[in-house]
Amino acid sequence: MPGFGDILQKAVYLGVGLASYAGEKAGSKLTELRTEAQKLADELVKRGEMSTEEARRFVDDMVQQAQQQPPVESAGDKKPAEPRRIEIVSEEEEVSPKDAKETGGVDKLREQVQNLQEELRRLKRD
Repeated sequence: MPGFGDILQKAVYLGVGLASYAGEKAGSKLTELRTEAQKLADELVKRGEMSTEEARRFVDDMVQQAQQQPPVESAGDKKPAEPRRIEIVSEEEEVSPKDAKETGGVDKLREQVQNLQEELRRLKRD
C-alpha cells in the first residue's frame, strides 16, 4: 500500500507533466497561428494590399494578441455554483373567491400538486 509521500510525489509529477503538456500545446498552437498569419500576410503583400513592413507588424500583432487573450469558453461550459432554488408555497394559503375566478385553473393545479406530493411521500416510504 503506497504511503502518503508516494501519493504526494505522484501528484506533483502529474502536475508537472500536465503543465509541460499544456506548454507544448500552447507553443504548437502559437506556431500554427504564426504560420497561418504569415501565409495571409504573404498573400496580401503579393497582391500589393500591404507592404512587407506592415505584414511583419501584422503577424507580430496577431501572435501578441493570441498570447494575451484568455481561452474562449462556450456558454454551455459554465455550470452554476449551486442548483437553482425552488420555493414551494404552502397548501394552507388562502385564495379569495375573486382571485380564484381571475386565475381560473389554480384549484386544479393545487390538486395536481397535492396528488404529486402524496405520490412522492408514498414512493419515499416504499
